[in-house]
Amino acid sequence: MKTLVWIMAAACGISVANIYYNQPLLAQMGVTFARSASYLPMFTQLGAGMGMFLFVPLGDILERRRLIVTVCLGTAVANVLVALAPSIAFLTVASVLVGLTSIVPHLILPFAAQVAASEERGSVVGTVLGGLLIGILLARTASGFVGAQFGWRAVYWMAAALMLSLALVLAEQLPHSRPAITLRYPDLLRSILVLVREQPLLREAALIGGMLFAAFSVFWATLIFRLANPPFHYGARLAGAFGLVGAAGALMAPAAGRITDRKSPRFTVGMGICVTVSSYVCFWLLGGSLAGLIAGVVLLDIGVQSGHVANQTRIYSLIPEARGRLNTVYMVTYFAGGALGSALGAYGWSIAHWNGVCIAGMAMALAALGVHILSTSAT
Repeated sequence: MKTLVWIMAAACGISVANIYYNQPLLAQMGVTFARSASYLPMFTQLGAGMGMFLFVPLGDILERRRLIVTVCLGTAVANVLVALAPSIAFLTVASVLVGLTSIVPHLILPFAAQVAASEERGSVVGTVLGGLLIGILLARTASGFVGAQFGWRAVYWMAAALMLSLALVLAEQLPHSRPAITLRYPDLLRSILVLVREQPLLREAALIGGMLFAAFSVFWATLIFRLANPPFHYGARLAGAFGLVGAAGALMAPAAGRITDRKSPRFTVGMGICVTVSSYVCFWLLGGSLAGLIAGVVLLDIGVQSGHVANQTRIYSLIPEARGRLNTVYMVTYFAGGALGSALGAYGWSIAHWNGVCIAGMAMALAALGVHILSTSAT
């Protein structure tokens, strides 16, 4: 069981990284096409949200291993298209396709919750999500270093090779799974709306998760611009290195899962929101120094990851046979929040530079706090 959980965690990290490779490379991409590439993270995350809605529910009606391997191969093809992009328009469409197919973690997570004992579910989900967050953060490190050395296109050739290799490994290592239910695809999609209408805890968790990820994306989508301007004047290599700093926060994921198991998911969600708010206080007051940015990154990643672990533990306890669709609702909202955060971060930077970024991120974190305070759920 432990080996399977670690394989799932690694697969989540490698797969989700595809969504975030572009963030330290935006300046290089803009130079290649003589046009701003600052909105590419938004399009990639919108693609991810579409993939959540269209493909993740299939995990409830199809054999998961075959579905996961097929999606991995699709991601490899999408990365090749990015690497070959001849124009910014082609690159934008290819970036949407990368997001659309980078949904493997959200096919794996319901499977992990299914195989875990109920008293260990928070810990197992936390471990797998830890792999996911490390992938998000180290994606920036890898792309920053590879991009600085070999150019941004090399990053996507590397990503395509990784996804092809992952498909082969998962085809060998993942166990066979039986579909939880038998439904036609249109009925499956309609049932998602029923879950949204009938499950208030799902709506609450999705809104909070979306706002927390928006706060996360505000910072990471604009970090390269902060570092490239006074007082820093750094490039993609240092922006990527910040992923190593953020990875320290990912170590909180299993601990957040254990806290959730011992106390309650609601307690852990509240703790995560408060830590996220404190990260933007740190960015605003101390963001003129590398030390201040580093401290804020650690707080931001701990806060968002803690809330994410607890929220997913909450939703997976609702209806076991609908975990894929519950995850769809949560993750579509989550990535819509990420796309909103990326767009708000870019807009905030365009009108007020770092102050605008901090205002946008703080607003998203406080919105999550408001939903949490006004909720009536005890779990």
